[in-house]
Amino acid sequence: MRDDRPSRTALRVAERRAVHQLLDEPRVLDDPVALRILPSDSVVRIHGSLGRERAVLSAARRAWIVARSRFAEDELARSRLRGARQYVILGAGLDTFAYRQPSSEEDLRVYEVDHPTTQEWKKRRLEEAHIPLPSQLRFVPVDFGRDSLSQTLAASGFDFRAPAFYSWLGVTMYLTIEQVESTLQVISSHPSGGGLALDYSLPRDSLGIGERVAARLMEQRVARAGEPFQSSFLPQKLATRLRQLGFRSILDLGQEEVNARYFHGRSDRLRIYSNRGHLLSAEK
Repeated sequence: MRDDRPSRTALRVAERRAVHQLLDEPRVLDDPVALRILPSDSVVRIHGSLGRERAVLSAARRAWIVARSRFAEDELARSRLRGARQYVILGAGLDTFAYRQPSSEEDLRVYEVDHPTTQEWKKRRLEEAHIPLPSQLRFVPVDFGRDSLSQTLAASGFDFRAPAFYSWLGVTMYLTIEQVESTLQVISSHPSGGGLALDYSLPRDSLGIGERVAARLMEQRVARAGEPFQSSFLPQKLATRLRQLGFRSILDLGQEEVNARYFHGRSDRLRIYSNRGHLLSAEK
């Protein structure tokens, strides 16, 4: 991570959300802010690579990004019906949820949690793009390897006595098992009404031969970028641990379920082709 830029991963995720707005119809995630929030060099790169973005591998990567964002926002909507009025986006990156909400959603307080460097860059970029900061938004700078999530949230006005919904996308695989566990304990401390949505990776040795090769290449690529994978989970073991922490109504979606929910009946290549990534939600 450079001092003047967000992480490479955060930027690539945002670029894929933007490409989705330009190429894919119907959209799985409708995000009118996706392109505006990007720096100019990313916009130039996107427009110069739209042909390549139609390829199967590019479409699959984009499909995973938009499906997990849509999944988290769908689960948030369900949590709101149960009483959650606090939304915590862990590892927010260049997420745009808070900047595309109608005024009728002002009763939902949004906490964007991320590394201080990424957050400072994002705030500068929002100002440059003339994207106003919603009154209900709070930035919470956290170094997950060093800071206390509960203490930094509390310092930002977060209420642990009230229900809250957490979105935790594209993060767990970069953390140690101990860091994932400590974060789940924080989330589980809330009263009922909230919950969480996250994505995680299956262990490489639980995959078929072809997917193992692809997974190894992916791990090598992210390690070279300085953001190595550190954790993976088996669905049954993860669900068991969540129940021990007091979560219920656990929903776990693999490749077939994600494609059936978000990409059924499409005539283009937008779908996922690997079962390594899973989406999970749980109620508190």
